[in-house]
Amino acid sequence: MILDLDIGNTLSKWRLKDVESSEIRSRGAVWTREEWRPGADIPDLDVVEAVRISSVARAAVLNDTVQLLRHQVRQVYVAHSTAEALGVVNGYEEPGRLGVDRWMGALAGYQLAGGCCAVDCGSAITVDFVLPGGRHLGGYILPGLRLMKESLKLGTRNVAIDPDSEADELLMPGRRTVEAVNHGIYMAAVSAVNRIYSEVCDQQGVALPMLLTGGDARVISRGVQIPHSVWPDMVYGGLEACFPLTLAERAGKMAGAPRIAEPASLEKIRAGLAFSMLL
Repeated sequence: MILDLDIGNTLSKWRLKDVESSEIRSRGAVWTREEWRPGADIPDLDVVEAVRISSVARAAVLNDTVQLLRHQVRQVYVAHSTAEALGVVNGYEEPGRLGVDRWMGALAGYQLAGGCCAVDCGSAITVDFVLPGGRHLGGYILPGLRLMKESLKLGTRNVAIDPDSEADELLMPGRRTVEAVNHGIYMAAVSAVNRIYSEVCDQQGVALPMLLTGGDARVISRGVQIPHSVWPDMVYGGLEACFPLTLAERAGKMAGAPRIAEPASLEKIRAGLAFSMLL
């Protein structure tokens, strides 16, 4: 089995992938901890022959995790943000300072769509752009839904937005404080994603496919007006592309990759942007 780890600031997500069939056998998540140790909530390392890791947690967390795994697993691969990989040129002045989860998402999106807008809806919402031809422009970071709610300090932090809520409902004025908070942060998040995408496509003269991932991707997807696809395993897709271990991966297939939604025409994007600026 292959163990893929996506260690975030809040959650550490994992999945087990069969080496022979390239099928996903199981998956889960644990809270990111200072001392990562195996337990009932993570897979049995005895069945694991290779591990691939993307981590944005503190260096000590990653180092302890790698040290532990290397005692029990034959192959351990750790992803890093680099100046160039898989045809993509990193847009950061200091490439190593780009979050590796964003880099994995950009690489996976480029392998799938050629050029893309990759949106990760986690503790922070990140929006990265890769042009056809592989130039990564850089991106944007804004607070995620949970961080925005916590910043208001109104005692509503533990009342989550229902991911099955309809966007029309979430965009209406709230009639209780918890609704006003939830609807306000939802409006802020989806409005930012919609506007950022339109502005960058207008500036660059290209309509890019949009891909959403992360824990809040489902709910944010409901309010994003741009045609898009949701890809929960986008960071894992970057790990697969960087460290292909199965026959399917070596052939360029990334598990769970969605069908790409055809982007709106550049003319339509510009018309919508012009209309929003008039309001």
